[in-house]
Amino acid sequence: MSNVKCDHCHLVFDESVMINENKLNFCCKGCQGVYHLLQDDGLDSFYDKLGNKTISPPLEVQDDTNRFDTKSFENTFTSINKNGFKQIDLIIEGIHCAACVWLNEKVLYSTDGIISADINFTNNKAKIIWDEDKIKLSQIILKIRSIGYNAYAYDASVADEQAAQSKRDYFIRMMVAVFASVNVMMLGVAKYTGFFTGIEDEIKHYIHVAEFIFTTPVLFYSGWIFFKGAYFGLKNRILNMDFLVSSGATLTYIYSLYVMFGGKGESYFDSVTMIITFVLVGKYLEVIGKKSAIDTLDKIKSSIPLEATIIEDGIKKTIALNNIKIGNIVEIRSGEKVCIDGIILSGEGSFNESSLTGESIPIFKKIGDTLFSGTINNDALIRYKVTKTYKDSTLNSIVTLLEDSLSSKPEIEYRANEISKGFTLTILGLSLLTFIVWYFFGIDLGFDYEGVNHFEKSFIVSISVIVIACPCALALATPIASLIGISQLAKKGLLFKEAKFIEILAKADTLVMDKTGTITKGELKVKKSNILDDNIHKLNLLYSLLEASSHPISKSVKKYLKEEYKNLEIKNIIDVKNIQAKGMIAKYKNIDGNSFDLIGGNMELLKQNNINYEFNSANSIYIFAINKKIIASFELADEIKEDAPELIKDAFKNGLEVIMLTGDNEAVAKKIADEVGINKFVSNIDPIGKANYIKKLKEEGKIVVMAGDGINDSVALANADVSVAMGNSADITISVSDIVLLNNSLSSLQYAFKLSRRTYKFIKQNLLISLVYNMVTIPLAMAGLVIPLVAAASMSLSSLLVVANSLRIKLKND
Repeated sequence: MSNVKCDHCHLVFDESVMINENKLNFCCKGCQGVYHLLQDDGLDSFYDKLGNKTISPPLEVQDDTNRFDTKSFENTFTSINKNGFKQIDLIIEGIHCAACVWLNEKVLYSTDGIISADINFTNNKAKIIWDEDKIKLSQIILKIRSIGYNAYAYDASVADEQAAQSKRDYFIRMMVAVFASVNVMMLGVAKYTGFFTGIEDEIKHYIHVAEFIFTTPVLFYSGWIFFKGAYFGLKNRILNMDFLVSSGATLTYIYSLYVMFGGKGESYFDSVTMIITFVLVGKYLEVIGKKSAIDTLDKIKSSIPLEATIIEDGIKKTIALNNIKIGNIVEIRSGEKVCIDGIILSGEGSFNESSLTGESIPIFKKIGDTLFSGTINNDALIRYKVTKTYKDSTLNSIVTLLEDSLSSKPEIEYRANEISKGFTLTILGLSLLTFIVWYFFGIDLGFDYEGVNHFEKSFIVSISVIVIACPCALALATPIASLIGISQLAKKGLLFKEAKFIEILAKADTLVMDKTGTITKGELKVKKSNILDDNIHKLNLLYSLLEASSHPISKSVKKYLKEEYKNLEIKNIIDVKNIQAKGMIAKYKNIDGNSFDLIGGNMELLKQNNINYEFNSANSIYIFAINKKIIASFELADEIKEDAPELIKDAFKNGLEVIMLTGDNEAVAKKIADEVGINKFVSNIDPIGKANYIKKLKEEGKIVVMAGDGINDSVALANADVSVAMGNSADITISVSDIVLLNNSLSSLQYAFKLSRRTYKFIKQNLLISLVYNMVTIPLAMAGLVIPLVAAASMSLSSLLVVANSLRIKLKND
């Protein structure tokens, strides 16, 4: 019987085991089913993309897919994005090439209910977003299995183990290469000494054999990762750095074998070992960097305890964090860490929040104050009510943000990668051109190649071009600097959700800032009050209206009233409406059925309701009226943050235009702007107005950074090129922001601008180093002035220069 190729997986089998169907041949029912599924769904172009490549037959998985829909699985692996859709990271088994990625994405995108399906070919990790009302996760898994692949949830601990394993593997391969290289170089000393003083052919042959013994494991064991990388690159029609290294080393090795077995010329086994060793050292440094990033995340994760003590019906229980629910009462003793965010119910004491803010000074907390996960209880027995689940807790959110930022790339890195793709093909062309010119035209601008035949001379020079032009430095230029920049910013309590915001922040030309809670402390205090009618019933209505508002002005007036009047009561007011940037209105009916219109807010709200009242003040004001009669007025002032003027000054110094947006009146806005040194501001602006103002700036070609802290800032923040949220911001504000200042300090924002500019400067320096290096060394190699050994050393030196230059980001002074 003859061998026949399967029409789906393209693997060859004996004709006797094949399933025949209308001139089609399948090795199994799985391949037959997938083939018809693709044909029926109009996805038969998959086979055009697959070409002559083979894939594995469909995987047969017997486990129950219902477990993907269980509550425990959902709580552990899925999340809800800002649009309300479910999201999960899956690892897809069976992906071998770009065609596999195309097929999976095509099938998933065409499935009703799946919003997004993006697969990373390098690690087979798929980010799936779906509408739970239309499709279940188990159905998505079955869809993936139906086309011959399998999927399981991505586990970060597995990624950690893979990173550690990769580090160990690289280290062993590197040590084998270093050991062999040292021995080859010792033999090389004898060989090159004999080259100049004379050496017998028999001794020279033994040296070649010894070099061969040491070089072979270096090339095929230590250098295996380069062959593997080159193979997968070629498989996907990409000529990468690994192809340059493996091809250059292999061609040099083959030529050296030719010399060892009697050919004329000199062997270059030493060049092979050094090429592999030098590049492997650079690869190992990159692996260490990735492992270091994961270790940083692990260190942060270690700040969260695995269990917590809860109080249930007066009984203490120890349960896992994932089982803690909102509303549970948690008890922490002195020295213990807060596991999940909550509000203190009993006890008071100091808390070390350095793991979040970077500030070592303990913060005193009392009943009603918020506790953040990862912080340490210094000196008290505290019981608090849980307000967030473990998944949404502060510290776990920080870890998620860091994971996302470390895996993202700035725009400049994408551009560098595009350059790298064409770089390899260009170098191979130059190498071939160099060989042709040297061999056919006999050019000799370099070394005196005495005793070396014409072919060898041309061959060695062309190999030198390949080796010296390795694009490692170009590939490392951006990620190394970005990694260091992100880690330095995190140490200062600055969380960048994506690395690309470093570049945008460095290029920004406009800084827009909210006033309350951003430029000021957001702690308004009543400086002056005028109670026109101190009837306790009317003051109770004022107190009730204030209770219904979460605005800082309302909170401050309410606090003032509580201190001045001890017996205030909350009344049942109705039809409460919030008038954005102006105040609140409501109604109240007494037991007699009489109705009262309540109005509390600024002058704009009074005018809107046809209430005439003359009141001029440079401070914020709050006026309360019942049935259009003024009952009381209050003047409030906010304190400016100590580091605000310095930030503004530094921004102007670095060419940024600073604009303040506020819903306050013009007099208050001007007073604050003058105090901090801002010469451009917009007052009496509502949240939609802020967002439109940001859009207008962007339409004018401005690169806008906005800093804010309130829910009213969230729409404007979402429209900025880079949005910055204060650490005490509302959850929605943090969710739409790109950068979070955990310590709520404007000096941190100043540092973010400074380090972003610094990091971006070093990224450009790194790219310049790489480009200048290639512009200088490639012509030298083509002219024959560099042998492969020196080429390998200089190529690795360029990578080390990029790494060393990036490390300078950590220095305080350049």
